[in-house]
Amino acid sequence: MTIMGPHDIDEAVTATASALRDVTGRDWSVPAAGLEWSCFDTAVHIASDFVGYATQLTGRATDGYAPFDIVAGPGATPEGLVRVLEATGGLLSAAVLRTPPDVRAWHPYGDAGGDGFAAMGVVEALVHTRDILDALGAHGWQPPGHLCARVLERLFPQAPRGGDPWRTLLWATGRGELDGLPRPGAWRWYADPIRSERLVLCEVSPVVAADLHGGGSGGFAWAEGGPEEGTRFAGGLVVRAREAGTYRPGWGTYAIVRASDRRAVGGIGFHAAPDANGEAEIGYDIVESARGHGYATEALRALVDWAFTHPEAKVLRATVDHGNAPSHAVVTRAGFTPAGSTDDSVRYVLPRRPITGEQGEIR
Repeated sequence: MTIMGPHDIDEAVTATASALRDVTGRDWSVPAAGLEWSCFDTAVHIASDFVGYATQLTGRATDGYAPFDIVAGPGATPEGLVRVLEATGGLLSAAVLRTPPDVRAWHPYGDAGGDGFAAMGVVEALVHTRDILDALGAHGWQPPGHLCARVLERLFPQAPRGGDPWRTLLWATGRGELDGLPRPGAWRWYADPIRSERLVLCEVSPVVAADLHGGGSGGFAWAEGGPEEGTRFAGGLVVRAREAGTYRPGWGTYAIVRASDRRAVGGIGFHAAPDANGEAEIGYDIVESARGHGYATEALRALVDWAFTHPEAKVLRATVDHGNAPSHAVVTRAGFTPAGSTDDSVRYVLPRRPITGEQGEIR
């Protein structure tokens, strides 16, 4: 993984401030391209993100944003807003510089350290500067390509590689098509995906889940034939959980992305968060064109390892139809054992392994 730092923020702020300063004489009250905010409000939003990300790190946030907001002062001009962006970008840069490598802070798209929040700040600066410039008639702006490439590597493991990094970043953030891939109907970045040897598991948020359930791509480039109906059904489970108020981040659906070519090859996840007994059901599917390579087993093992880092998960379950021999093999290789059956299926379970403490006690 490419690690981003304060120098990346500084470079992004310099590039965006220079571009925005060239259009300060235009009308910033018009809507930014593709947004409901005005250009003025979009610039304030960038500054708010800079400060918000900085305070997540300095405050060591674990469960949400600090309750404050950033507003422009009375009579603020576009030139003044550019100065605000330079100042607040400097705050984020300083916070990233002083944050120890082991610190993690909350973000709705995954907890992150200083490198993650640096990358988030760069994304906000680059794409929203483009939104402002396009709205003001300054088309064709090109930020530094290596910055875009580093952001893609850090936050967008699902984005294709090999093309122009700026065009790819615009595609990944829902701002254009890319070499035959349609504009995503929903998108997000991934600050803390689950990684295995060949795969990256990208959590599907409710907005992305709704797009998948409704027939969209979810912002992923899929292997031929994908996504399968099981993944779309799982997206519906996430949507219904959100509507019912029972959705819990992490305990929903994940897209299985092949690291070698960034193609999504399937879906895996939990039907719901662990119940009162600490039990949770896992399901998965693999796109037909990508079967036979061990992806399901590798993804299942990775998700099991993630689940058992959370104390509330005590037993994982899986249900497999009698005639589905490949799936029986997958759950068995992942350590699940049979625990009963019905006329249609076999129930498998995998309990949390006891952990021996320093004094020999079982926890």
